[in-house]
Amino acid sequence: MANDRRLTTEDFWTTAVRILPMKSRSAMFVFLSAMLLLPGCTMWREHPGSSKWTDATGGEGLERSFWREVKDKRWNELDHHLAGNYIAITPEEGRFDKAGALAHLQQLRLDDYTLGDVQTEMNSDTFVVTYTIAMRGTFAGQPLPPGPVRMMTVWQKQKAGWMAIAHSVLGPEKK
Repeated sequence: MANDRRLTTEDFWTTAVRILPMKSRSAMFVFLSAMLLLPGCTMWREHPGSSKWTDATGGEGLERSFWREVKDKRWNELDHHLAGNYIAITPEEGRFDKAGALAHLQQLRLDDYTLGDVQTEMNSDTFVVTYTIAMRGTFAGQPLPPGPVRMMTVWQKQKAGWMAIAHSVLGPEKK
């Protein structure tokens, strides 16, 4: 048996390409090119109503989602992530309940913000997140003060997902 040779993958493709008519080869080339190129492209932009809360994998992700909602003025979405007994404390205005905190945040117009020095501590189903935030924009029509501000938020895993239960504005970052 002079032809006792095993077929290789190369032999298979060489034979397949010879068998395919020219028109089919062109169609196959276009199809394979599209299959290789399209997964790298984003064909659809993010839906304006979508949220990245589900992408948050820790305390920092939750804070980023929180401030993204504030910047985008998505108050209903933000409301869904504040616990019913949520409290916030600021040095200037004192204590707010959930409704008061939302009304307070609605006076904030953020052009841009940057989180820094993020530290997260997890204890069972609770995250304590401390960070600095530098904000550019206005509050109640007045420009925001320059420089980062220290903040702390407590997040708790509940049946509805991660909920902020407390937030504190600690004041300007100490140099």
